[in-house]
Amino acid sequence: MTAFDKHQVSRFRFVRCDFAADTGVARLVYAFDDGPEMTETVTVPGAPFQLEGERAAAVQRALQLLHLIAGVSYYKAGVPAQVSIDSYAVDADTAALVETVYLNGLGEFAYRNGLNLRGRFKLPVASLPSPASGRGAGGEGGSAPNLNLSHHALVAIGGGKDSLVSIEALRNAGVTETVTWIGGSQLIRACAERTGLPMLNIGRTLAPELFELNRQGAWNGHIPVTAVNSAIMVLAALVQGVDQVVFSNERSASYGSQIAGTGEVNHQWSKGWAFEKAFGEYVQQHVAADLQYYSLLRPLSELAVARQFARTDFYDAHFSSCNRNFHILGERPVNRWCGVCPKCHFVFLALAPFMPKTRLVRIFGRNLLDDSEQAGGYDALLEFQDHKPFECVGEGKESRAAMATLAARPEWKEDVLVKRFANLIQPTLSAEELKIEPLLVIDGEHRIPAALWERLRANFAA
Repeated sequence: MTAFDKHQVSRFRFVRCDFAADTGVARLVYAFDDGPEMTETVTVPGAPFQLEGERAAAVQRALQLLHLIAGVSYYKAGVPAQVSIDSYAVDADTAALVETVYLNGLGEFAYRNGLNLRGRFKLPVASLPSPASGRGAGGEGGSAPNLNLSHHALVAIGGGKDSLVSIEALRNAGVTETVTWIGGSQLIRACAERTGLPMLNIGRTLAPELFELNRQGAWNGHIPVTAVNSAIMVLAALVQGVDQVVFSNERSASYGSQIAGTGEVNHQWSKGWAFEKAFGEYVQQHVAADLQYYSLLRPLSELAVARQFARTDFYDAHFSSCNRNFHILGERPVNRWCGVCPKCHFVFLALAPFMPKTRLVRIFGRNLLDDSEQAGGYDALLEFQDHKPFECVGEGKESRAAMATLAARPEWKEDVLVKRFANLIQPTLSAEELKIEPLLVIDGEHRIPAALWERLRANFAA
């Protein structure tokens, strides 16, 4: 393989994609210029699958959508100005969705690498009839066919508190569900097993050439992994013949880090409402009219999710939101909490107002708020002389309100970081903005099916 020079590549190619119903394996093929092909595989367990007629056609549309979105992992290695699709054509709606995913989903990647990607990634558009009729692409609001999918939810599980709150809420609401995850994480598997529900572990193998390109100095950084996982799960739902793909992204995911001179950069853009709305609507209009894609926790803040999680200790010894444990090349599940990353800092702080101190310290193995060396990490969460970390953490106002709540409680107020907040930071803030109750209100836009939301709402608000 000739050496890869990210400054010399001129074109990124979506070469082809295919799905074998007899094995459940999807192959997604990419290349730069005339370089070697890079093939990623996604494996849906349960083959062979009987796919025919409209469902087979919908699977093909979902496959192409996955091919386009998953390509972000490879495109970012060279970010060339030209893009081509070798084996199929896309309409304007598809191009618009995918271009939005690349621009916003690579926002942090571009910021950290000093790149301007605005207007750079453009897909070639063909004028195509819409999926189910002769009307133009994106016909009147719902041109994809209704496939009569069975009422069943594939629920993404990530091993953290949020997906467990969703899983239990759906169980209580009587929705049949399969807990679903992508990749080989033993930590996620242990959490999934603890639910006692049916499980679906989808395989994903990145093209090995990508790691070689990274070794040769390719551009590298954060990608919108939730967008990729969403596309994988939509494909899996259609292959399995079920009608719901459920994620657990809360309201706070829609807010990014405010960077001086740059503006907002959202590390978790594909967990936010803008992505959920665009992707969910696209799937119903272009892939399958009766396939619902939604986040069950969208109307909740991080603190409201934490309050919900704290109601049961069933998962205390199994869950982990620590990102150090979920590294692409493996994990270290011996200690489920590193105690020093922004996720550990935030989850400890978010849970503290809602559970006994002894229980929280038992979960983490230590008291993070009584450790002066953690001051810098907490300052970033509080947006005190720093911006919100590039992590999936709540808004600064949530961290400030949680800390103010603890500062008023005898069992917490002597801890070194709580005391520091009370003495140094709290006097600079208004009492009004430190109230926790307004942040626990459940509201805002969402895509949760109306009948289900009516059943859930009372439970979440109580």
